[in-house]
Amino acid sequence: MDLRHVVASPERGWYLKLMAPNVKGPGHAWLDPSRLYCHPQALQDCIEDLVQPFQDVAIDLVAGIDAMGFILGAAIASFLQKGFVAIRKAGHLCVETIAQPYRDYSARDKLMEMRTDAVVPGLRVLLVDQWVETGGTMRAAIRLVEEQGGVVAGVAAVCIEDSEGGAWLKQHYKWAHCVPPHLMPQFNAHYLDSFQAFDAKRGLQ
Repeated sequence: MDLRHVVASPERGWYLKLMAPNVKGPGHAWLDPSRLYCHPQALQDCIEDLVQPFQDVAIDLVAGIDAMGFILGAAIASFLQKGFVAIRKAGHLCVETIAQPYRDYSARDKLMEMRTDAVVPGLRVLLVDQWVETGGTMRAAIRLVEEQGGVVAGVAAVCIEDSEGGAWLKQHYKWAHCVPPHLMPQFNAHYLDSFQAFDAKRGLQ
């Protein structure tokens, strides 16, 4: 699927078909959402879909979660004309930080941190990641903001799966993702119908 020849569609979430399946097996995520960022209109439409639910929400700062959340988070911050702060995996920031342990989608225990000079009490922060599978990473980011007195204005990702953790986030915070309801069963099953186009191409090689 040559991205140069992919035509944009007015249908919400049309760009999700551009995401590539995992071809490397266990130990990797089940898909690569970042392929849609390579198409200029797809990236623009993705950002607009994520921002739309927050049109009437006060947002002071956008925080992107390491690492792919940096791409969407910075793009959303630019779109909203707000500042951006990175929430990093521990050990990468050379300034004073606050840290929070978490368990990621692969059940590995990790530590994330963010600088302490970006969030002040009452500051309204939009948290952005590329994907929410179990919700552990996003919940840790929420704790980092709230422990500093910040207010989580919302959470956004390309997809927030209907896992226990994803459901908890949707119940407790304003949220946005790009997946239309009729496609959610495919996302929850970790196999998209659009992968067939990739499978067919590999079969011809």
